[in-house]
Amino acid sequence: MIKYVALLRGINVGGKNMIKMETLREIFSSLGLANVKTYINSGNVVFETAKTDDAMLTNKICAAIEKELGLKISVMIRPHAEVAEVIKNNPFAGQFENDKDMYVFFLANEMSDENTQLLLAKNSNAEMIAVNGRTIYYLLRISIIDSVLGKGFIDKKLKVPATARNWRTVKKLGEM
Repeated sequence: MIKYVALLRGINVGGKNMIKMETLREIFSSLGLANVKTYINSGNVVFETAKTDDAMLTNKICAAIEKELGLKISVMIRPHAEVAEVIKNNPFAGQFENDKDMYVFFLANEMSDENTQLLLAKNSNAEMIAVNGRTIYYLLRISIIDSVLGKGFIDKKLKVPATARNWRTVKKLGEM
């Protein structure tokens, strides 16, 4: 069995796409996924399965959520070992005191070189950005509401499906 992390985008935010974590665990379990656990109320699910095709797992989970709840939700799947690598390879380690200043964006796919360059051009002392494969590390020295990425740059300009988690949540998922 291989441990995975599923990160659901945009659930239980602002009263939209409301899903109880108990219901989410039931849906995952009904798919034959084992040892299903959730963390906080924002769509973080850790599970185990013998299947190792990320795209197949993503499609299966998205289809089940749509069938059971009528919601079209983007899901980013990562092997648990990859989440551990994200933690280990944080280029901004030691440069922040508050875990809420550090974010990780999990992308559905790697960005094109052109999009990567557009994103990295937004680097500043207030917003430090690094890209590693399907992961964007984002260290904020300002409010996320005032930030480039907080204003939807990834979605609107780059058109890359992604979901973000603060550093505390990423670390907790790595521990689960």
